[in-house]
Amino acid sequence: MTDEIQRTREVVARLHAELPRWGLVVWTAGNVSQRVAGTDLFVIKPSGVTYDELTPEAMVVCDLDGNLVDGTRAPSSDTAAHAYVYRHMPEVGGVVHTHSTYATAWAARAEPVPCVLTMMADEFGGDIPIGPFALIGDDSIGRGIVETLRGSRSPAVLMRNHGPFTIGADAKAAVKAAVMVEEVARTVHISRQLGEPLPIEQHHVDSLYARYQNVYGQSDTSPGDGAPANEEEHA
Repeated sequence: MTDEIQRTREVVARLHAELPRWGLVVWTAGNVSQRVAGTDLFVIKPSGVTYDELTPEAMVVCDLDGNLVDGTRAPSSDTAAHAYVYRHMPEVGGVVHTHSTYATAWAARAEPVPCVLTMMADEFGGDIPIGPFALIGDDSIGRGIVETLRGSRSPAVLMRNHGPFTIGADAKAAVKAAVMVEEVARTVHISRQLGEPLPIEQHHVDSLYARYQNVYGQSDTSPGDGAPANEEEHA
């Protein structure tokens, strides 16, 4: 167990560096977490620590109730939300939260990002949904994430007046979703300055999603390799 915790600390620390690299966070905002395989634990960043200080040793370990198990600092203020997701969505192995500019702007309007790009059909299987307004500090945000994403094909939810949360089979997949949700939120926003974007018909969305997820969706390219995983497949 000790080896797996250390490995997860290293993964989570490394993936945190991707958030500022892709322009998804400022100062100490945002967080990445990942389950510790074979345990009822997860690793998350500590609260109020700048990104250049986020070493593996700085990461904290929590149980699925959000209680601190190991670490020298208080866990992220979003820990209760992450813990709720892990408790109620056992298939989720990684959770990410950012305040990326364009995705958060859509969240401020409580408006889903419409599926008007083939890349959106590939990655999200439809619109990027809006979750309910919820206050930080307890598991209210987690409940909103689960209620919105359970049964949805989207790995991302825009929590109203707050910002995006993304999920994945592991933290790398959740970080990729965070990168992609900001990219499509920006592109669709720019498109709307030119006129109303054209929606993709549902049967085409379904076909694109099935093709991408089942044929091209298993690429091992990670954001840390210099590009979001599968980016080349959107050509």
